[in-house]
Amino acid sequence: MGKKLFDIRTVVMLGLLTAMEIVLSRFCSISAWNIKIGFSFVPVAAAAILFGPLQAGSVAALGDFLGAILFPIGAYFPGFTLTAFLTGIIFGLFLHKKQNVQRILGSVVFSQLALSLLLNTLWISILYGVSYHVLFLTRILQCTVSGPVQFIVLSLMVKCRCVAEIRR
Repeated sequence: MGKKLFDIRTVVMLGLLTAMEIVLSRFCSISAWNIKIGFSFVPVAAAAILFGPLQAGSVAALGDFLGAILFPIGAYFPGFTLTAFLTGIIFGLFLHKKQNVQRILGSVVFSQLALSLLLNTLWISILYGVSYHVLFLTRILQCTVSGPVQFIVLSLMVKCRCVAEIRR
């Protein structure tokens, strides 16, 4: 008989990671209307490493949605939830079975460039009616800061086996 997709332990762990994502995103990050820098990617990456793409996407999307409803920073926009879900999927595709420098770098580059810089800039442009090109230039700063931070933190998580200890 195959292993259950969601056993009680998995559901509890995903719930804890979602709660951590909400706290880190809403209370432990630097936010402006067009820039957000923080560590909310850590529980999403942990879910990706431990459980895979779908579960990591669920942690990210649910964390974004519940965080926006319970602790609003601005208007809720479903595009950001889609981006959060896709970020979890990307982390899961790159980091679930095997973690190395190339996979960590790939997950960070893809999530920062394609999702944060391109897609979230589009959502902000639509939400606030600001020129995409003007926003794009200002949001390069966010990716320039967030990208290396994500790479260093994810590398340390893997090197220190922080996530592997959670499995026990």
